Amino acid sequence: MKHTYYPQGTCSIQIDVDVDDQGIINQVEFLGGCHGNLQGISMLVRGMHAQDAISKLQGIRCGYKSTSCPDQLAQALREALGKSAN
Repeated sequence: MKHTYYPQGTCSIQIDVDVDDQGIINQVEFLGGCHGNLQGISMLVRGMHAQDAISKLQGIRCGYKSTSCPDQLAQALREALGKSAN
């Protein structure tokens, strides 16, 4: 299932995630933000169970900000999993 999320408090302005019926991440794409780092994160989580990625990424902060692109990815995945449960 494809899901679009609009992050808050980060340089990225959109996160597109594709999670299959088993909760496995097929693809992640960020719009905006630090391109190289976000490409790396996207590749690292591909094939990972979304719940595992959420556990690893949630709560990460970017400098003085209360969130980060990885933290917002965790939020996007949580939202995607919630939609697939409905």
